Amino acid sequence: MSKTSLFLRSLCFGIVQVVFTPIWACVCFLTIWLPFPLRYYIATRWNVITIWFAKIICGIDYQIIGKENLPDVPSILLSKHQSAWETIFLISVAPKPLSFVLKKELLYIPFFGWALALMRNIPIDRSQGVSAIRQLVRKGSQRLKDGQWVVIFPEGTRTAVGKKGKYLNGGSRLAMESRAPVVPIALNAGECWPRNSFIKKPGMITVSIGKAISPEGLTADELMKEVESWIESEMHRISPDIYPPNES
Repeated sequence: MSKTSLFLRSLCFGIVQVVFTPIWACVCFLTIWLPFPLRYYIATRWNVITIWFAKIICGIDYQIIGKENLPDVPSILLSKHQSAWETIFLISVAPKPLSFVLKKELLYIPFFGWALALMRNIPIDRSQGVSAIRQLVRKGSQRLKDGQWVVIFPEGTRTAVGKKGKYLNGGSRLAMESRAPVVPIALNAGECWPRNSFIKKPGMITVSIGKAISPEGLTADELMKEVESWIESEMHRISPDIYPPNES
């Protein structure tokens, strides 16, 4: 596909999002008095429709491997993070409402951030260090008790395709405190929806869901090491042509 075609398709997608997002944010504001499950369902139609727009306009499709590995109990999803795509998509994977651990600055984005604030997510100030981890554990434990699933990107930020960030143990510490299972997720969304790039590329994104890991008998560091090992090994399997071999 030519660069001009990629640009025009990406531009079309961007225009649709600029128009669609404020409208849907206003719809979300009107649901503020509704029960949370209904409010969540209405708000997350934005996610479903956006993924559909990405498929129809930009040619970005996806396949899921291992969806049967999702437990029947509230769990902690620990996912690879390459792109904005997975932050939109994961809503459609979990059988229960999700609560994302996210940087508080996202709440300040007009319309989008305001809608995020209605969704019982867990905003943290990453500059607060230990205090931020304590807040994550406290609020995350409460969300799990309430029946929500918690999503954490252990690398903390989006990583370039083929690269690995430092895995932080906030998610495993939450698992130790709550005794909730953790589910590792590997994905290669950055190949189609690159970080810090306006251009979206057509292709098939693979989302691979690993078997749930119990925190029983493990330390927080041991648990995160097991998660890291599975995700990075799986990244080489789903993207063998571009992911560095033997990196874990």
